[in-house]
Amino acid sequence: MQLSTPERPKQPLATARSELDRITELAGDLAGQFELVPLLERVLGHAVALLGCESGSISIVHESEGYYRKEVDQGVGCLEGQTFPLTEGLTGQIVKRRGTVILDRYASVPTGHISPDDPRWGSAVIGVPISWDGGIIGTFAIFSDGPGRTFTAADASLVELFANHAAIAIMNSRLHNAAAGREREAAVAGERERAVRDVHETIGRSLGSLLLHLDRADKATPAGSPATQHIDSARVLAHEALFDTRRTVLGLGPSSLAGKTLEEAVRSELKRVEATSSLDATLSVVGQPHDLAAEVAHQVFMIVQEAVGNVVAHAHAGICRVGLFYNAAGITAVIEDNGRGFDAAAKRGTEGSPSSSASLGLHGMAARAHYLRGELSIDSTPGWGTSVRAEVPYSASGEVSRERWQVLVACVQPMVRAGLVRLLETSEPSVQVMGEPGSLEDLVESISLLQPDMIVLDWDLLEQYTAARQTGSAEDPVDRPVVAVVDSPTLDQLRLAAASGVRGFLSSKSTPAEVARVVVAAARGDALLDGAVFTRFTEAHGNAAAQEERSVRLTARELEVRDLLGQGLADKQIASRLAISVKTVEKHVGAMLRKTGARNRTMLVGLQHQSQ
Repeated sequence: MQLSTPERPKQPLATARSELDRITELAGDLAGQFELVPLLERVLGHAVALLGCESGSISIVHESEGYYRKEVDQGVGCLEGQTFPLTEGLTGQIVKRRGTVILDRYASVPTGHISPDDPRWGSAVIGVPISWDGGIIGTFAIFSDGPGRTFTAADASLVELFANHAAIAIMNSRLHNAAAGREREAAVAGERERAVRDVHETIGRSLGSLLLHLDRADKATPAGSPATQHIDSARVLAHEALFDTRRTVLGLGPSSLAGKTLEEAVRSELKRVEATSSLDATLSVVGQPHDLAAEVAHQVFMIVQEAVGNVVAHAHAGICRVGLFYNAAGITAVIEDNGRGFDAAAKRGTEGSPSSSASLGLHGMAARAHYLRGELSIDSTPGWGTSVRAEVPYSASGEVSRERWQVLVACVQPMVRAGLVRLLETSEPSVQVMGEPGSLEDLVESISLLQPDMIVLDWDLLEQYTAARQTGSAEDPVDRPVVAVVDSPTLDQLRLAAASGVRGFLSSKSTPAEVARVVVAAARGDALLDGAVFTRFTEAHGNAAAQEERSVRLTARELEVRDLLGQGLADKQIASRLAISVKTVEKHVGAMLRKTGARNRTMLVGLQHQSQ
């Protein structure tokens, strides 16, 4: 074995001219060509022909990953297209020596890939590294035609020249592919921007007109009229919708994090908020940023986005400060504003019910923090602003602490089913849709086979599934949370839903954000209603609920617990706020459910607002 170091000897004029013609032809081949395999085949063909041989190969080396791939070969049959570790074959010897290798017999290669029956087993071989920017990106091998020929250092120098051409071909191809990828990304981004502009110009303009008419209606409404509260609620919802259209297109999901770190995405979000509102929003990052799994970054970003959106829509604030704090245990996101704050009394005002977007947002943020095994706390004082604090742990590897919630989406109508699946897949990565059954038979079989965490059902399948379980034809010992898809449910339907384990409702008017929030909350074990269904729910219960509430005497402590439930606080947060144990909170909630006849916490808080 020897390394090529001496200079090539002078050659006859005809031979030199032949080499020059070959190299000139090869340069023409490389110009403007970017498909890697055809380029390497041409480089290899010129080199083999110029050396008067018939066999050779070119491999692509991935040093950091520890393997190489046989990219092209000519007359060798060396397993083209397959990959091997860098400890094997002639390529392994070249990378180990980081230079040209000349062998009198290929048989001397440890763990070679040519069979002893192959004529090249006993032939001489030249192996040359294909180098770029100090690293080895490939190898070039040429075999003699038989045991009678050996290669010289001059032959090796010629192969090294062709290896340089191969390096140019490889890097040109990579740069071209990278440029093409950037062009595709730019095209997608451009299309997204056009969609955003279209939404802003159409829906945004309509929402602006709607706000104008609401202001006129408010001025024309007599003071003290019951219509004032509904106008205020409509104005809040319209402002939120207008803010969302300026922020992103509904249904695009977590695209704000595409290609960005969490800090970059939050800064972009705050810049977008400042450009579309009068809010002065700032970001502070404390500690050494930790590598976050995509799921952790997404959930933290969504918490920040939800909290900032609430500040814009509800807080009447001038300043919003966002902080990301990295420590040994995890990441903490803090969102503070100098707005009007809120308490239980304020929640009964224009922002009304626990199903309003503000309270629904609190539930959604809590669900996201819980999903990551974290904690969410909210401190607010009327007139002094609000502080939202989400503490999320991360492991050394940045992995999420639990698997995604597995969901079945079962609807009779294919369009509704496909729409729900699409919304969940694009806007909520913590949810994994396991199946899309369209009939009772498929639903029962899917539950048995897939064992989902929860089910999203339309009303037809809910009735069929409930009846099947009652008759024993659909046995399922697990009490899985259910979300029902129904428009304008009647009181009888609400009762059936409660008896069937329904933990949330969706309607055709549910926004993508509401779909994600209700499903995540149900998977977590909470019960939420979207705005349209909650309105129907309160209308259906109206007078009966108020009468029942007046006939029940709740203790002062029970009233405090109920007010904090209305603010979207979890049991642990309520316990901390009132300086009592979590068990005591659960005891008070259970007592109120028995006294009022409410079937769940959402209904309990709804009865509170109906009694005012």
